[in-house]
Amino acid sequence: MAPLSRFTVLDLTRVRSGPTCVRQLADWGANVIKIEAPDEIDTGKGLGGDRHGPDFQNTHRNKRGLTINLKSPEGLALFKEMVKKADVVVENFRPDVKNRLGIDYESLAAINPRIVLGSISGFGQDGPYGKRPGFDQIAQGMGGLMSVTGLPGQGPVRAGIPVADLTAGLYTALGIMVALLEREETGKGRWVHVSLLEAMIAMMDFQATRWTMAGEVPKQAGNDHPTTIPTGLFQASDGVVNIAGGGEEMWQRIVSVLGIQEEAKDPDLANDKLRAQNRKKTNAVIQAKMSGNTVEHWVSAFNKAGVPCGFVYTMDKVFADPQVEHLKMKMPIEHPALGTIDLIRPPMQIVGAEPQRRPTPERGEHTDEVLAEFGFSAEQIAEFKRNGAV
Repeated sequence: MAPLSRFTVLDLTRVRSGPTCVRQLADWGANVIKIEAPDEIDTGKGLGGDRHGPDFQNTHRNKRGLTINLKSPEGLALFKEMVKKADVVVENFRPDVKNRLGIDYESLAAINPRIVLGSISGFGQDGPYGKRPGFDQIAQGMGGLMSVTGLPGQGPVRAGIPVADLTAGLYTALGIMVALLEREETGKGRWVHVSLLEAMIAMMDFQATRWTMAGEVPKQAGNDHPTTIPTGLFQASDGVVNIAGGGEEMWQRIVSVLGIQEEAKDPDLANDKLRAQNRKKTNAVIQAKMSGNTVEHWVSAFNKAGVPCGFVYTMDKVFADPQVEHLKMKMPIEHPALGTIDLIRPPMQIVGAEPQRRPTPERGEHTDEVLAEFGFSAEQIAEFKRNGAV
């Protein structure tokens, strides 16, 4: 029995934020049923990329596929019947869509008081921007991430991954787990809702509180850490070295490894505060020594001295690293059409439990199987197909 196998999740999500949330539950064995519109109804099949492509396969693994036409009265009624036996519903429609369909939390809770509804939106369930369409890059901009990403003076830069989408999904999954834990005491579900904008602001963390507590507007710092010196990239003889060495003790270790005891006597480098004020000089003193040896040499030397230091990899080199190989971050899955494919395993390791390894379903692949499990007869399933409900 997988850790979450007792929970049934009806998955109405698409693109990335919602599926990221559901994946956290599916990976650990929740009975996740991916609900999509039938082929003849769905006009947005491109959302999320090609179904057999890396993105879609990694995002929607460990689910079973069911088609329901929620725009038809029969399909909507079928979905509500399924809610009676479900634990969780997850959606990332615009906020008004679920109200229009009658699958808002109040309506679902009237059917099943134990239901937990997870909702993800662009800007929140209400407010001035409540009905606006949400997109990761917009949240990155409005949440402040783009203003601190990139080189000083470069202008706003988006992060290389969809940070707002991914974190909104993770926060929603966490909220769902909190609601399920509470339900064990109360017997009642909750509505958990997260927006891309809220998630992005929360992820700004210390950069956000630099403003809320100290009135300081964070700026772009490039590869330097905005508050911890010296932290950044330095050029070795054959590539780039990544060093994170803030604090007096760490500075003394860096001085020792580089042999810059004389240079460190400069009054401008006397303490953390002064090194921060004289960041360019601090970095220049380090850089003058770094170029004299290889990346491999410096990574080894600094780590031996207890200074956090590492390589800067392209993705191919990430998966060639011996530690990454040891961690087994590639997760092989057998796909009926694609053969063995390597996806990315969930990063948490739960001793004694293994993540599921089920391939992403084809559209509606398990429709008959799932409906039968929910108690519908073969005759009823045939009628659903005739009237276009599934």
